[in-house]
Order: sequence, then C-alpha cells, then structure tokens
Amino acid sequence: MDPWTNIIDEGAIVLTAYISAAMHKAHYDILPNGEGYLGTIAELQGVWANAKTLEACREELQEVLEEWIIVGLKMGHPLPIIDHIDLNRQEEVA
Repeated sequence: MDPWTNIIDEGAIVLTAYISAAMHKAHYDILPNGEGYLGTIAELQGVWANAKTLEACREELQEVLEEWIIVGLKMGHPLPIIDHIDLNRQEEVA
C-alpha cells in the first residue's frame, strides 16, 4: 500500500471532522421582510451566507466554509482550533 494513502485518508477524516464541528457551531437568523436567512459561524471571521431558505443557507454556509479553509491553508493563515481539531501545519522539531 502506498504510504501516502494513509496520510491522505487521515487528512480527509480530519478535514471532514473540522467542517462538521464548525457547522455545529453555526447560527442562523431570519432576515426581516421575508428576505431569507443569514448563517454565520462566530469563531470563523468572514464565514457567512444568506439564502431564501434555511436549507439553502446551510448549504451555502458549508460551501463558504470549505473555500475559507482552502484559502486559509494555501495562504498559511492560522485557522482556529474547533473542538480540539487543528488543521494548522505543525512545525517539525529536528
């Protein structure tokens, strides 16, 4: 078995757990005048979505979260630890 397979599988499991934990912290507000819903995750600055239905808002919020994680990791931004799940690169000690 390719040693990278385990690393990739473990990374996918951790990423999925992080997304799930973050989505459990999501908060939704009903917008005035029937404008729909606003979804936010307070711990994650800039992660928000709005849509006509609650389900559409949840889906949009998860898409925004996934993109936010990808951009953060690519740019080397520190990501908040959520429910003890840390996506940040660990410095190797020599």
